Amino acid sequence: MSPEEILDRRWMRAAFERAAPGYDRVADLQREVADRTLERLDFVRLDPPRVLDLGAGTGYGMRALGARYPRAEVHGLDIAQGMLREARRQALPGILERSLYVCGDALRLPLGNDAFPLVFSSLTLQWCEDLPSALAEIWRVCAPGGLVLFSSLGPDTLGELRDAWAGADGGSHVNRFLDMHLVGDALMATGFRDVVTDVDRMTWFYPGVVGLMQSLKSLGAHNVRRDRPRHLTPPSRLESVQRRYEALRRPEGLPATYEVVYAHAWKPAVPVPGVAPAFGGAPP
Repeated sequence: MSPEEILDRRWMRAAFERAAPGYDRVADLQREVADRTLERLDFVRLDPPRVLDLGAGTGYGMRALGARYPRAEVHGLDIAQGMLREARRQALPGILERSLYVCGDALRLPLGNDAFPLVFSSLTLQWCEDLPSALAEIWRVCAPGGLVLFSSLGPDTLGELRDAWAGADGGSHVNRFLDMHLVGDALMATGFRDVVTDVDRMTWFYPGVVGLMQSLKSLGAHNVRRDRPRHLTPPSRLESVQRRYEALRRPEGLPATYEVVYAHAWKPAVPVPGVAPAFGGAPP
């Protein structure tokens, strides 16, 4: 099975469509990560005429980018049309007039070449199992001399839930994510330069296993692997998962670890001799 086939992208799109109306009620972690990713722009001098928020969701990052760069056209792209409807509905006056909403897949961006001096993305690229293709598309739409800044999830994410399921039935119930070093290597291989990566571990607490899984489902962030179980989970198996997870309980609740990977890099203003990036999708 090729990397791009491990995640069921049609199922993913449908999951985010269903999640869109209630997404913001459970997206505290997503907003926190977006804020921490945006903070990295404090140390960069940019005045981009166009900005791309890749995986815009309900527009939290778009609103922040529009406020930070008051002269920029802010393009928000998401795989789910429902998310973009929410983003448009929540758009702020003064930002809405210079915002564009594009429905598309990060693996095949419906955008022109060399268009964006800044490509921003928060917690989206973990949904691209074929990371080299996604980065090649980002390279294609990023302007020469432009910056790409993103956050993603690392392999330790939801390790407690993965271990509890593994002990119960050995099945694949949690998505797998890429190591920080592989992300940095992929950026370099694509052709980006001055690559910087770092990692942050955040612990979120939930009242119980069922609450955690319901929260993931409400976010559209539940298991979308093609090899996910397609049958209903027997109550006895779910009880086994709960029992194993309960062993980790703290006074605050059941912990869920999120390993957040941050990366930024620059597209050279002029071609680098000997570097020939491999392009994923094609321009529209």
